[in-house]
Amino acid sequence: MHVGLGLPISDSTRLLDWARRADAGPFSTLGLLDRLVYDNPEPLVALALLAGATTRITLQTEVLIAPLREPTLLAKQAATLDRMSGGRFVLGLGVGGRADDHLASGTDLRTRGRRLDEQLAVMRRVWSGAPYSAECGPIGPAPLRAEGPELLFGGFQPAALERVGRWGGGFLAAAAPSWAAGLFDTVRRSWTDNGRAGQPRIVAQVNVALGSRELIEDARASMGGYYEFSGRADYMLDGMLTTPDEIRAAIKQFDDLGADEVMLYCYGRDADQVDRLADVVA
Repeated sequence: MHVGLGLPISDSTRLLDWARRADAGPFSTLGLLDRLVYDNPEPLVALALLAGATTRITLQTEVLIAPLREPTLLAKQAATLDRMSGGRFVLGLGVGGRADDHLASGTDLRTRGRRLDEQLAVMRRVWSGAPYSAECGPIGPAPLRAEGPELLFGGFQPAALERVGRWGGGFLAAAAPSWAAGLFDTVRRSWTDNGRAGQPRIVAQVNVALGSRELIEDARASMGGYYEFSGRADYMLDGMLTTPDEIRAAIKQFDDLGADEVMLYCYGRDADQVDRLADVVA
């Protein structure tokens, strides 16, 4: 079981310290959330900086809201990060559900799923090295693999789960084990139904905070602000794990369900959490 670390978004100036500590520890991956109308770092820019500050750890968007972005530029950015990180970049994608993000980007919230599918077709064509069109040549750089960086898809609706089998890659589940089990089964069926060999990569996500009461309250405030739009912030906060035993138990539950990786998502800003979490998972 691999264990990754989700980076806090409330203070981007601290992320280099977080990344260097994680790179020196037992963690497999660094993940970063995405929003547009929010005080958070833009994930592709931030992960590019963190790629230069680390040597081995994977860098992952969790998840990038693709419909907010123009697909050819996104394909170029992802391929650049893939090459310059030595293949350590994983492109996690989702459609987003915040109306203000789509309003600010000039995109239609109602057609975001269809737009993502269209974007994926464009990006795969760009990554293959084929000309963009009869009037426009190829768009580089070429990613390290012809099919492009590894893809993960987040979401809960049937269309989101079916994308894993249709486009390949894996699934990012921001759900408790009791709910995630059914999602995993659906994703695996999609994989088989689409005639894919092997198994999809399954990545689980849990929210954690380890440290003093003040640190945990800071983490709760940051997480509550992020999920305020949903009307379910209290429910999300109730699921935050704040003791080593809780975190170990969640990792074991996801391991028993066949997940390949668990991302421990942090909202508290204190980078000493990295060392505390390393002690839990080592």
